[in-house]
Formats: sequence, structure tokens, C-alpha cells
Amino acid sequence: MDDNAKLTINEIYLSVQGESTWAGLPCVFIRLTGCDLRCSYCDTEYAFYEGKKRLVSEVLAEVSDMPCPMVEVTGGEPLLQKNVKPLMAALCDAGKTVLIETSGAHDISGIDPRVHRIVDLKTPSSGESGRNRYENIPHLTERDEVKFVLGSREDYEWAREQIGRYDLGSRVRAVLLSPVFGKIDPKDIVQWMLDDRLPARFQLQMHKFIWEPRARGV
Repeated sequence: MDDNAKLTINEIYLSVQGESTWAGLPCVFIRLTGCDLRCSYCDTEYAFYEGKKRLVSEVLAEVSDMPCPMVEVTGGEPLLQKNVKPLMAALCDAGKTVLIETSGAHDISGIDPRVHRIVDLKTPSSGESGRNRYENIPHLTERDEVKFVLGSREDYEWAREQIGRYDLGSRVRAVLLSPVFGKIDPKDIVQWMLDDRLPARFQLQMHKFIWEPRARGV
């Protein structure tokens, strides 16, 4: 890795993982700046532009000083920055459990295979479902997870169709269904899942119940 390699970093902080099958575990979050999507329900708009350039070596040093074995790289859209891949590889080399949360609009095939990829397939109400890169699906493995954020019954039916079409339930570690916070009753999603015997896991954004929903750095 180039000693002068840099990334534009929005924030780095220690918290607990709020989503995915890793929810509840301590985790260091590295939030990168920039996103080329504008989802209707986005809760991290501040990551579109805020941030400063930092050496990858500085980021690695800061994370290594935090007593936590798990690191998630998120955004924004982390795959917009080319140096995120060597960052994740270096974190893996350091013995960290590394997760990346990505929109699924960019190629995931070049990510270090030790990284757990959490791919967010965009539902119709996001306004960005046309950006889903379905070429990523064959690259998904049992180490990875696929997330659908649901704001309506239409979103649920669309997600159900994708789960069946691509046999996601047997392809990945978990298929995750999340409600858009404050927009849809979680009980409705749970009932739909039970009615359909859907091979998926329901989840809430845990951090939004521990802290104020718009809180940053948690």
C-alpha cells in the first residue's frame, strides 16, 4: 500500500453494532465521506460532504488504539474511494473482524475475501432501486448479508420477489429486513414475513432506541 494513500474520513468512533447479525457487539465505525445515491430515507446526509483527508496509516493507527476486535467501514458509500480496499485488507491483516456496508450500486468483487459484505439492495421507495448492481449477487457468499430497507407494502413485496428470484436465503449468511424508522409499523413487516414464511431476519436499528434517533457518533 502506498505510504501516502489517503481517504476522506467523516468520523471514526467506538459504539455497538446496531444492525446485521453482528448487532449488539462492540464495533469501531469508520465512516467515509461521499455518496452518489440520494435515498429518500437516508439518515446520514452529513456524510455526503463533511470530512477531511487522512492518511490510511493514520486511520489504521487510530483504530488499532481502540480495544475492539470488530471494525465496520461505512459511509456514505465507502466503495467510491479506491483506498478503502487496501484499508480493509490491512485491517484484516491486523486480525480485525471487518465488515463493510455498501449500497450495492458498486462492484464488490474486488473486496478482500476476508471482509464480511453487507449489501443494501435499494427498494422502490428509496428512489434509487434503479441503481442496484445485480452483477454483484453471484459474488455473494455465506460470509455476506443482504439488507432491504422497507417503507411500504410495495417494498416488502419487491424484496420478497428478489429473495426468491436470486435464492438469497441459501446464498448468504442472512437476509435482513428493516423498517424505515418512523414510517412503517414494524409489526406489519413481521406479520408479512410470518405469513409468507420468508427466509429472512427482521431487524430494528438498535442504536436509534439506545440514543436519540438522529444522534451522530453512536
